[in-house]
Amino acid sequence: MIDELDLALVDALRVDPRAPWSKLAGPLGVDPATLSRRWARLTADGDAWVTCYPSAERMGVGLTALVAVDCRADAVASVTATLAADPQTPTVEVVTGETDLMITVAALEPDQVTAYVLDRVGAVPGVLRTRTAFVERTLREGSRWREGALDPSQREAIGTGLAASPDPGPTRGGALRRALDDRTLMQALGADGRMPFAELATRTGLPATTVRRHVEELRRTGRLVLRCDASPRLNGHVVGTWLWVDIPARELDAATRWLVDLPAVRMCGVVAGAPANVVVNVMTHQAADARRIEAQLGVRFPSARVTGRQVILRTEKLVGHLLDREGRARGYVPLDPWQDAPADSASPYGR
Repeated sequence: MIDELDLALVDALRVDPRAPWSKLAGPLGVDPATLSRRWARLTADGDAWVTCYPSAERMGVGLTALVAVDCRADAVASVTATLAADPQTPTVEVVTGETDLMITVAALEPDQVTAYVLDRVGAVPGVLRTRTAFVERTLREGSRWREGALDPSQREAIGTGLAASPDPGPTRGGALRRALDDRTLMQALGADGRMPFAELATRTGLPATTVRRHVEELRRTGRLVLRCDASPRLNGHVVGTWLWVDIPARELDAATRWLVDLPAVRMCGVVAGAPANVVVNVMTHQAADARRIEAQLGVRFPSARVTGRQVILRTEKLVGHLLDREGRARGYVPLDPWQDAPADSASPYGR
């Protein structure tokens, strides 16, 4: 049975995904042991989980692409399963509209995306066509989305001291080496973003004190993104919709500022290579709510034009986590945008 405390706990971990239970006990008004038991039940049932991925913007290397995939009618299920098993595809969704699947591709370089789409996605039996859009700039992403179960004072108490302080960007070669250094650690945190430092030390072969220091540095600089996700049983937002919006350059900043402030918007980015220049992912209680957002956008920015929309029928994989038909986490495929990086780019930790 899901109750208000479960919702508050998940929203608290959206603010600080690695917060110790002792930190959350005061703002949530319950003892740490109760919070620990609740979280253990939620994760065991697959109703909530914390994951991790690198921030391309803060790391200075990497990019994201959104790829629409058309399939033969009898091959949608098999193509979905194949792409969900791929470590370079963090998210796989079955959608409505002119395409069958919407997938997210993570890579270090643009030519890796090209090779992935042409040589791997295109070679999957049943794939008929792909269309790729590069995310130029992410204005809002899933780790910043909130359910609204906490009041402002609770959010402030939990979020104290969490603001990222980006360090000076390295050269591109240095950024690539640093990304490869972080690979094992980020993959371990991807499976369980609350994994204890002792277990992380075992996974990486490093002393626990070194791991703790490195995780804290990655969080401080924003190079590591921690994110708490939940099944529809918890979040209640059972309908996801992709909106592709073409906005004149003169209104782009104002329109996107308005969009990212909407509580329903989970992701918003400026894209290249699509008929639109902005993509928005909204999470609503029903499909009609997305239409209302479209209508409000049209009133505020009459020149904005929605060029495409896809309602998400099923999320097969979300940031590496495999989901069942009820949206519960049932497995994890380690994200690996680094897999095709040059072999001589790697360097040991601490160098």
